[in-house]
Amino acid sequence: MRKTTGILPYYTEINDFLASIPWPERTTNPDFYCLRLKPIEGGQMPVYRPPFKRSFYFFALLFNSGEIKVEYGEQTIQDADSYLVFHSPNLIYSFTHNNALEGYVVYFKPDAFSFFKPGFHRQFTLFDPHRTNLFKFDHGMFRQLAPHFESVFAAYEHSGKDAHLEARLKLLGLLCHLQNCALESKQNEGPNSRPELLMRDFLQLIENNYIHKRSIKEYAALLSVTPNYLSRSVKQVSGRNALAFITERLVSEAKSLVRYTDLEISTIAYQLDFSDPANFGKFFKKHTKFSPSAFRSQHKGLN
Repeated sequence: MRKTTGILPYYTEINDFLASIPWPERTTNPDFYCLRLKPIEGGQMPVYRPPFKRSFYFFALLFNSGEIKVEYGEQTIQDADSYLVFHSPNLIYSFTHNNALEGYVVYFKPDAFSFFKPGFHRQFTLFDPHRTNLFKFDHGMFRQLAPHFESVFAAYEHSGKDAHLEARLKLLGLLCHLQNCALESKQNEGPNSRPELLMRDFLQLIENNYIHKRSIKEYAALLSVTPNYLSRSVKQVSGRNALAFITERLVSEAKSLVRYTDLEISTIAYQLDFSDPANFGKFFKKHTKFSPSAFRSQHKGLN
């Protein structure tokens, strides 16, 4: 079968993304949308989104209404009271959760701030162009932050449906507040060694490149270090082989695609950038002990 191209979904419009979730509402402002997240009716079925990209920004303040496990790529949240998540445009992104999340979700394009200052969105380092930024905390912090989000959402829901100017002004204030909170938190953290910082950056790069980059050499080039130095540093910090982290990320996404979607195995193989379904099958069986079809059959009743 010939390899297809363009399988990885890329959403340039907020409404197109909302339709893919699927979410019943739409925004009348193509540059800005505030979504109050509530559990989907119909039980606790897992919610899984295969890898995709967006051309716009996303951030959210979320809490759980029960026992939850949320996975943003390799970052897993297990029964955290609350958390903030920030996601820049053009990152590869996937997530899994079990439908117990509630909170505030904001999508916006840079044009949402063009009335104020072009490029103003770039001052917020919370939106890292290389990774998903995620902060876990207790419900006390959620109660402190929620009124700031509520102010934005109230303005959004009651202001002009096309412009939402008041809401966008309040959004700027909210982002400035969150930026200051993040900087204060960072100042309170202890210093990191160079191998620890390199390990952190390596894991972040894997999250956005694991589909197309599979070798230590490629990641070392991105990090401007030699492959040997990267391997030694990862081994020193984690006690594990650097290549294992790349492989595990790919295996994790492969298992999610096989388990939670009805995509053909050949489509999954090409979406994960394997040369053909046979190579994908060998890779999958080597790391899971099951063929993709057997793995799907085994978990079919558990979804």
